[in-house]
Amino acid sequence: MKVAFKTGLSSCRNDHIMMNRRIFLKTGVTGLSVAPFTLQAKQKPLNPGSPLAIASFSMREFSLDDMLDICLRCGIKQIALKDLHLPLSSSKEVIEQSIKRCTEKGVATYAVGVVYMKTTAAIDQAFEYAGTAGVELMVAKPAKELLRYVEEKVKRYNIRIAIHNHGPGDQSYPSVQSAYELIVKMDRRMGLCMDIGHTKRIGRDPGQDLREFSDRIFDIHLKDVTAATAEGRNCIIGRGVIDFRSFLKAVRYTGYRGYLALEYEESPRDPLPGMMESLGYIKGMLAAL
Repeated sequence: MKVAFKTGLSSCRNDHIMMNRRIFLKTGVTGLSVAPFTLQAKQKPLNPGSPLAIASFSMREFSLDDMLDICLRCGIKQIALKDLHLPLSSSKEVIEQSIKRCTEKGVATYAVGVVYMKTTAAIDQAFEYAGTAGVELMVAKPAKELLRYVEEKVKRYNIRIAIHNHGPGDQSYPSVQSAYELIVKMDRRMGLCMDIGHTKRIGRDPGQDLREFSDRIFDIHLKDVTAATAEGRNCIIGRGVIDFRSFLKAVRYTGYRGYLALEYEESPRDPLPGMMESLGYIKGMLAAL
């Protein structure tokens, strides 16, 4: 599929948008070169340079090559690769070739996912897939009753798992806390991917959850939402209700060492404008801190 770029942007309401834009404009930041956070956490650092990444689900309507081109246009060189761009059923050769293609284009695959695992067979397939891809982290939603089996695979493959919360309506992991309570006594490679949009939609404070559960948060999906309710929809970062200044202060305070991966769900056929504005907003906020 060819990449078509448009100039129109979807709009979401935010009472603080003018103040936030002034903060961004004062920074004068146009690139992704930001100072690293103070590193205090015990988990292994993943981001040697910029903490920003993209979840490839943001570009779900595009081919692998076009998805990579969009990332590069955004100035991002790290991705969490969704199986829409590399199916779980792919052969070893196809997986290796696809990861090589990412590398050749200058984009590193730091994780795969979100991977849904409802059976032991699906778990077996997912870990073989991640192992072949050569990643150290898999963002996933495994069935709760199979978490002990997942733990066995984590130990065998030495691949960390990051359980993704999905907010209201998710019967398994609606919040970071709900997942944390199930894994806290398991192997320390059993962790969490905090989706801050779904966290806000369930009425929780993303910054507070990061402070409380940071010892097991391995990945963060960045997004903004229109309301702190189940009806809240994804929107361009800075135009919704999430207090990103407060959240990014929590990122610094906790010494979080993973990536901040943009997961932009709006305008799937034309995501670039919204993605670039969202990333620009985050870069400005990081510089302001």
